[in-house]
Amino acid sequence: MTVSSGRRRISIWVCVYGVVLVLIAFWPVPVDAGAGGLLRSITASFPVLTYPRIEFGANILLFVPFGVGLALLLPSQRHLVLPSALLASLTIEAGQAVFLAQRTFSLYDILANAAGAALGLVGLVVIESLRRRSSRAPGP
Repeated sequence: MTVSSGRRRISIWVCVYGVVLVLIAFWPVPVDAGAGGLLRSITASFPVLTYPRIEFGANILLFVPFGVGLALLLPSQRHLVLPSALLASLTIEAGQAVFLAQRTFSLYDILANAAGAALGLVGLVVIESLRRRSSRAPGP
C-alpha cells in the first residue's frame, strides 16, 4: 500500500466516521431512547453501572475514533487533536441545545468526548511506538 492510497483510506474512514458522528449527535431524540429496557436491566444487574456512568463511557468510546483518525490524518500536528475534539464537542452540544428540544447541553459530554479523543490519540501513539520497537528488534 502506497502512502497516497493509505492516506486516501484514512480520509475515507474519517469521513464515514464524521457522518456517523453527526447523525448520532444530531438525531432528533436521544439515540438510546429505545434502549431503556436494556439499560434498566444492566443497571439492575450491575448497580455500579448507573445510567450516567454508561452514558459517560459511551461518549468516551464515541470519540476514540476521532482521536485516532485525526492523529493519522495530521501526523505532524497531533497537538491539534485535543483542541479539535473540544471544539467539535462544544459545537455538538451547543447545536443540540439550540436546535433539538429533546437533547440537552452537557459539560460531562464535552469532558467524556475529549477524554475519548485523548484515549484514541494515546492508544495510537503507544501502538506506533510498539511497532517501531518490534521492527528494530534484532532477529534470531
